[in-house]
Amino acid sequence: MPIVSNCGASLLFACALVSVMAVPSLGQQKSYTRSGVLSCKLAPTVGLVVGSRQKIGCRFTPDGGGPSEAYAGAITRIGLDLGVTAGGAMAWAVLTSAHISPRGGLAGRYVGASGDIALGIGAGANVMIGGSNKAVALQPVSVEGQVGVNIALGVAGLELQAAR
Repeated sequence: MPIVSNCGASLLFACALVSVMAVPSLGQQKSYTRSGVLSCKLAPTVGLVVGSRQKIGCRFTPDGGGPSEAYAGAITRIGLDLGVTAGGAMAWAVLTSAHISPRGGLAGRYVGASGDIALGIGAGANVMIGGSNKAVALQPVSVEGQVGVNIALGVAGLELQAAR
């Protein structure tokens, strides 16, 4: 039994260490300007011991008007992830350090630290950096409203593609 406890503690420590190294603070990067809001709906998921993949559908609404854009993608987690959730919703403020193309400009891969806990209705937050030349930061403004039993800690990845 102590081996399992030590293994679990080692996994949590490794996830925390990787999370800190994977996401540089925004202060170390170029200055960012808010460009709009990315609102996403998350599909139900079943977490495995080492990770999960959750499909999402998103809509980017630019600040200052202009047409919104649809995106599809997935959030993946590597680290401790146990449980079942019925999906949820999340919104990120989109911060950019460079001009991004007007259509499909948020498409790309993002990485960040992740932490969620749900027992009944729960919440989580994911700060992500990525996109074209890592010029986009996604700062949570509204977190997941998950229904289920789940705990997830580790490194999260987000992949977005322009929806058709």
